[in-house]
Amino acid sequence: MSLVEVTGLSVDFGELRAVDGLSFRLEEGAALALVGESGSGKSTVASALLGLHHGTGARVGGSVRVAGTDVQRASDEELRRLRGGQAAMVFQDPLSSLDPYYAIGDQIAEVYRVHARASRRAARARAVEVLDRVGIADAARRSRSRPHEFSGGMRQRALIAMALACEPRLLIADEPTTALDVTVQAQVLDLLHTLREETSMGLLLVTHDVGVAAESVDEVLVMRHGRAVEHGPVSRVLGAPVQPYTRELLAAVPRLDAPAAGSTAPQEAVLEEAVLEEAAPKGAVLEATGLRREFGRGKRAFTAVRDVSLTLHRGETLGIVGESGSGKTTLGRMLVGLLEPTAGEVRYDGRPHTGVNPAVQMVFQDPVSSLNPRRSVGESIADPLRARGERDEGRIQARVAELLERVGLEGAHYDRYPHEFSGGQRQRVGIARALAADPRVIVCDEPVSALDVTTQAHVVALLGELQRELGLALVFVAHDLAVVRQVSDRVAVMRQGRIVEEGPVDEVYGTPQDPYTRQLLAAVPALDPEAAALRRAERRELAAA
Repeated sequence: MSLVEVTGLSVDFGELRAVDGLSFRLEEGAALALVGESGSGKSTVASALLGLHHGTGARVGGSVRVAGTDVQRASDEELRRLRGGQAAMVFQDPLSSLDPYYAIGDQIAEVYRVHARASRRAARARAVEVLDRVGIADAARRSRSRPHEFSGGMRQRALIAMALACEPRLLIADEPTTALDVTVQAQVLDLLHTLREETSMGLLLVTHDVGVAAESVDEVLVMRHGRAVEHGPVSRVLGAPVQPYTRELLAAVPRLDAPAAGSTAPQEAVLEEAVLEEAAPKGAVLEATGLRREFGRGKRAFTAVRDVSLTLHRGETLGIVGESGSGKTTLGRMLVGLLEPTAGEVRYDGRPHTGVNPAVQMVFQDPVSSLNPRRSVGESIADPLRARGERDEGRIQARVAELLERVGLEGAHYDRYPHEFSGGQRQRVGIARALAADPRVIVCDEPVSALDVTTQAHVVALLGELQRELGLALVFVAHDLAVVRQVSDRVAVMRQGRIVEEGPVDEVYGTPQDPYTRQLLAAVPALDPEAAALRRAERRELAAA
């Protein structure tokens, strides 16, 4: 009997069919990735394996058996024994999965006590043991920390530790690395691989990142609109895909070995840029000199950015990469004027500038939190127009409709609210709002980090198109090195608040000089499973050295 047997699974939410006739098997110790765009039904399938749709109003059809349990017919007691005991799930957002008021160790211990009926002391010891197992240093002390005291990578490790507490036969990981930078992502994927080797547990990985799948699994099932498009060994599906949709998905994946931004521009774009160069003065549009930013005072002061200097030329894209906490976002906010530097200065068109500059706009990482949920998207886009003194409502609405259409939406979307849009559409709204101020510079802070690869490709293409048509200069802040290579002319690598390497993108990626840059590049997932295995072995050697 297979560890997981899914036959003809369908899941309906009202009139929406999220999963439609899906069938697959997962054997003991094997790993399968469900891959597809947002809305393809991946996470709905993962939830169905644990019976999480019970009592929600969703209609579930077909057959689901996990570790011998018929999930569809199981009683509440049987489902409780299944969840955590035989099968465990690691969710995408650890902050929403962990109670902010309780210590990490106490939360893990509670899970163990419920399923193993252990004493408090034994449960506490088990919590420390599994935290140590997933690589949390000084596990006994850190087990007393609360979630906000852990970094994003550590919180994800803590969730994996909680899942492992009862030694499940199946681990379901739903987008476990989406919000993590490349080095932490590599550590989490290496951890999952090692755990599989040592415990023979099965792994069901839900991801929109094809590279993550190549690093982690034996088989891939590609989903679209709730159905299976292609299913087979990872080397075959990623190396020689049969279905056009799979080929389209792979074509959208940014690659480190792809030509840089400057070498891929079509002839028309090159000619257009040449015209722009003649029509406008050359030189720097934005300069930063000796930027420093501290938070807090006295002994608790923390320096997020240290003595950073950079130059952005008209029509250029400067990529800024680094791990979480490297100072990328703080630097971006100083360039826009949302943060005042503790020291140093920002110059726009050669003149020192403080405060918010309408000519320098920002596209934020999370459009959900940067758009007011109680206001229509049209009103949010109109804000910069009103701030500049425009009072004619007819002209305002016409300009907003024009901007919406410019970013690939419809002018009629003016009265819609953020929750009515997909993630990629919300990011387009954010770009339209930035364009409303007629900027010359746009700072993009992780603008595609939470998007699937095809949506990500569409947003990146839109930014490139706008840049060529409007002569914009872009600062592209991201932890995804492959995306940065795809869009940038030059790149700056940040670590602990400093720029450790800067130069043309081909030089920095082709012949990196700083060991940290080489470490970042080595952590980027490879689409070739054999190459991924070699990189994993190299990382193990580096960790052991």
